[in-house]
Amino acid sequence: MKIDFSPSRRSTVGAEWELALVDRRTGELSSVAEQVLDAVRPDGAEEHPKIKQELLLNTIEVISGICDTIAEVKADLNASLDVVHSVLDPLGVELFSAGSHPFSTWYQQKVTDKERYAKLIDRTQWWGRQMLIYGVHVHVGVEHRDKVLPILDALLNYAPHLQALSASSPYWGAEDTGYASNRALMFQQLPTAGLPFQFRKWTELESYVDDMFTTGVIDHFSEIRWDIRPAPHFGTIEMRVCDGLPTLEEVGAIAALTQCLVEDFNTRLDDGEILPTLPPWHVQENKWRAARYGVDAIVILDAAGNERPVTEDTLDLLDRLEPVARRLDCVDELRSVETILRHGPSYVRQRAVAKRSNGSLRAVVASLIAEMRDGLIARP
Repeated sequence: MKIDFSPSRRSTVGAEWELALVDRRTGELSSVAEQVLDAVRPDGAEEHPKIKQELLLNTIEVISGICDTIAEVKADLNASLDVVHSVLDPLGVELFSAGSHPFSTWYQQKVTDKERYAKLIDRTQWWGRQMLIYGVHVHVGVEHRDKVLPILDALLNYAPHLQALSASSPYWGAEDTGYASNRALMFQQLPTAGLPFQFRKWTELESYVDDMFTTGVIDHFSEIRWDIRPAPHFGTIEMRVCDGLPTLEEVGAIAALTQCLVEDFNTRLDDGEILPTLPPWHVQENKWRAARYGVDAIVILDAAGNERPVTEDTLDLLDRLEPVARRLDCVDELRSVETILRHGPSYVRQRAVAKRSNGSLRAVVASLIAEMRDGLIARP
């Protein structure tokens, strides 16, 4: 099966941000997405161009346009948040984003009435209904198809860094799972989700996709839900490893780190370099470590099995990428990664709120709502 890749302007960037709808009084999820989407839809249009439906009626997604800078991405997303809040405020409903809801139960949630969602649930059953999870996806433009797979493979070296920085799902069904990102391991239970295969040639990807169509595993390329995947229609690499992020500040930081990594690898390909890769078994172990331990993880760096704390490696990475960030005009956003490390990713902040509040997960939800409103990581 031939898969056409539509080249994009190099290192253009966009983001997709999944948001939960919660009752302001109780903190429980609220299945009012259809009402919200109807209210924001422009006259004569089928849907709002940047505010979209998702699998569950307790969820909406805001998406940016194609942007040149992270500042543009943040401004675009923030404009959509303002539109959504104007509809939600009279309803007594709030927004938050995290990898999962701390205490609402999956079996009480309503699925959006669309054929593709019904098909997903019918096939995946219990695991599909369990997908009470939220994420952030970042797209970065690539100008040539032959660069996509080498960049994707190299990005797998830093998937645990991004997962640790974004980890925000320590709770599931009102229980502390002991994981920084329970979402990471929950989501990979779906067919074609989880870590990507490490293809060396585009024809190998085409052969895989052909097999998936032939055997009825997928009906559309978008049903390949890898943590990092090519998005041929958009001409991008899509980073999907991250948990939902509570603040616009964190979305900007993660998007900047992703954009800088892709641009750095792209430049190194131009210079004739063979990009570094990890064996699949190390990639898999790194994912588990980041999901379990978050920023306390010790990650595997290379095929020789050398290891290092993910925080130390991230700080050195930021220094190395600073010249790239200057070229892309995202130095401030990239340095916001240091703010995440200083004050803790969301899973750290959530546990701290619960500890201060005698274990109250309603207090945790309230803190997530407040961070969403403020747009900034809470500074203790």
